[in-house]
Amino acid sequence: MFAPNEIDVSARSLSRFRSLIGPQRYRELEVGAAGAKELLAGRTIWNVSSTAAGGGVAEMLQILVGYALGIGIDAKWIVIEGDPEFFSITKRVHNRLHGFPGDDGELGDRETRHYSDVSAKNAEGLVKDAKAGDIVLLHDPQTAGLGGRLEEHGEKVVWRCHVGSDHENRWTEEAWSFLRPHLDLCRGYVFSRRSFAPRWLPEDRTWVIPPSIDPFSPKNRNMTSADVVTTLFDMGIFDERFTSAPSSSRRPRWTRIRSRATVLCDAGPHDVRTPMVVQVSRWDRLKDMQGVMEGFAGHVAGRSNVSLALVGPEVDGVADDPEGRAVLSECVRAWDDLPTQIKRTILIISLPMGDLSDNAVMVNALQRHASVIVQKSLAEGFGLTVAEGMWKGRPVVASAVGGIPDQLTADTGILVQDPYDLDEFGSALSSLLEQPGMITSMGRRARRHVLERFVGDRHLLAYANLMRELVTGAPVSGTRYVEG
Repeated sequence: MFAPNEIDVSARSLSRFRSLIGPQRYRELEVGAAGAKELLAGRTIWNVSSTAAGGGVAEMLQILVGYALGIGIDAKWIVIEGDPEFFSITKRVHNRLHGFPGDDGELGDRETRHYSDVSAKNAEGLVKDAKAGDIVLLHDPQTAGLGGRLEEHGEKVVWRCHVGSDHENRWTEEAWSFLRPHLDLCRGYVFSRRSFAPRWLPEDRTWVIPPSIDPFSPKNRNMTSADVVTTLFDMGIFDERFTSAPSSSRRPRWTRIRSRATVLCDAGPHDVRTPMVVQVSRWDRLKDMQGVMEGFAGHVAGRSNVSLALVGPEVDGVADDPEGRAVLSECVRAWDDLPTQIKRTILIISLPMGDLSDNAVMVNALQRHASVIVQKSLAEGFGLTVAEGMWKGRPVVASAVGGIPDQLTADTGILVQDPYDLDEFGSALSSLLEQPGMITSMGRRARRHVLERFVGDRHLLAYANLMRELVTGAPVSGTRYVEG
């Protein structure tokens, strides 16, 4: 029997935005929050996902639900259960929505039955607590199968898709065909990009809401240079002889981590003073960690005094991604095949998932320590690690796929047009590393750009407008497509 589990979320106050976004934007946020609270009185907002940790959706839900609670809205976050076969099927759908086959498995009658059976059992668990008139946001392919039962019960169901492809092919068609019977039963749809929505979805029931960062979370809060170095030392990244760290008693309490990273590949020692390139992502073939390593090895290592850190979560900590262990193993084998001198410049790091606050602080420190952030994905839903890196004042070298071009501009980083071209990627990275002044100026512009377009008040107002339209049935003028 599969049953959904509720995730505990702490309330977050909107008042922290006041000094960051300025009086006009803050006033708009206050008005929108007050209207949403009044509109949703007596209703519960249910967010349903497939994992409580690992990846952008889980982080986003901590933020969205937290701020909703802070406003006074009854909001909940539910995580469904499934067996390994279910998550293999949904990973297959995930990859094919991006236009890639993933594994060689089928999406036929057997897979359809199993997906529907697991979804139905989770839906029955949810309808015991939900009531007619509540709003349910189902996140990504893993949860789409709950929509029909919840709508039948009287909830207003919206499917929120965080992945997709700008181009159709046999794989995207297969994935959408698999999901369509379930999606047809939903009331509305939300995508990160307009081009991700299949053409058969009703235009008047489709919204585009790009994601955003929370600048006040442990992953994005400001850290001093000393706190960054001390955190990296506490993680086990740098050798003690190269690290002059201040006393931990002087550090803000939220930066004091209790766990350590696992450095899987390290032929160091590493000097904290050496510039570092960092990619943080899940161990997913579409993130192309191995390609980052090969591009760095071929064009940067040995030519510049620079190191590379490939950083991902502990594979056991991401319940809905069965590929993680295999992808990480492939990266480790590829590293082991490199010449010794190049190995000494590359770290492969696994971050613990048992304490999500520790995990977030570690990511924060690594991104702030980086000279350049990279995100060389082969496909991407949105790639919020790009905005996260830019928020830390770092330029980004990233593939021009999915939502990455929506975030990155020519004066905040470099877009690699062909994500498979390691020469293009390596040359772009090498060229930027040779220009310290450019790194600094791009980084300053990058932070300003994120503040203007990808900070959470924009995201929260867009969802408030979505809720208003769902409850009243009246379109909210000019808000259906929110561009990043």
